[in-house]
Amino acid sequence: MTVIERVAGCCGELVLLRGGGHHEIVANGVFLMDTRGGTSERLHVTAAADRMPPPGRMLIGGLGVGFSLAAALGHLRVSEVHVVEREPAVLRWNRGPLAATNGDALGDPRVRTYEADVVQWLADAPAGSLDAICLDVDNGPGWLVTPGNAWLYADDGLRAATRVLSPGGVLSIWGAAPMPAFVARMEDHFDDVDVTEVSASRGEPDVVVVGRSSHC
Repeated sequence: MTVIERVAGCCGELVLLRGGGHHEIVANGVFLMDTRGGTSERLHVTAAADRMPPPGRMLIGGLGVGFSLAAALGHLRVSEVHVVEREPAVLRWNRGPLAATNGDALGDPRVRTYEADVVQWLADAPAGSLDAICLDVDNGPGWLVTPGNAWLYADDGLRAATRVLSPGGVLSIWGAAPMPAFVARMEDHFDDVDVTEVSASRGEPDVVVVGRSSHC
């Protein structure tokens, strides 16, 4: 693999690599994501878009290599996407070397980007301002990139999500392993909680959890 860029990020060193026609992002020496697959990342947003009410205002927390955003923009029910990504290098890479992989998704006029921490952004968002919230900022509630992200998966974070969602809005969480304790907590705050496992080439299956806001 060839190093395209190495930067100091919010949570340590971030490296963009390229090899064999694919890109890979490594954080602090640990593989984070690449452009080889993306099935579960796409499902993460399409499952939410399938269930969300109109007008189709979606938040994507965590941009990655842009697969989730591209899938959202390809869905007929999505009218606007708010992308919250705290790493400026990831935003820049998606406008540069990764743009060919995701169809230059950040260039779509329906997209608004925020260089921000999704925890604070969600806590400050206006009530009823979104129809879907899709979070892929960790490898799941039990495998956090940043300790502060635990708030997103706790009762306070789930209550904040229901406040920001419109009636019947949906919350979708991506994880790299089953998360039964979190699913049980989701069921305390959301209706029609659905869990989908997607086979992964490395270890346990990826998991997508989607729930509908109960304040209909």
